[in-house]
Amino acid sequence: MVSLLIITHGKIGRTLLDEATNMLGVCPVENRVIEVEPSSDTDVMLDMAYALSNELDHGDGVLVLTDMYGSTPSNIACKLQQQEHVRVIGGINLPMLIRVLNYPNLSIDELVVKAISGGKDGVLTCHLDGA
Repeated sequence: MVSLLIITHGKIGRTLLDEATNMLGVCPVENRVIEVEPSSDTDVMLDMAYALSNELDHGDGVLVLTDMYGSTPSNIACKLQQQEHVRVIGGINLPMLIRVLNYPNLSIDELVVKAISGGKDGVLTCHLDGA
């Protein structure tokens, strides 16, 4: 089963994972969260990310979700792609995470497609009824 590593600014990732788990009643995948703070040492965070991705990879790979592409958490996450079984997606949102957790038995490449579709499909313009 693919494992999940979330790398975000502050508590964004932890909060999203906690809420998704509350909604589903369970978190069906092994996971870890790295909270990158403004005072965080980037090299320390990168070392932690490598260690956690190695710990999480049991042969099926690690899906890494990060918040804002081009930011420090994203830059850390993208460096993990040097590892063979790591895929990184930027722009984490709750619909993306729910989609990932609803399909825990997919391969890593299939899970990437599901995650991206969940993230995109979850962004909508909301209208009042009858408007």
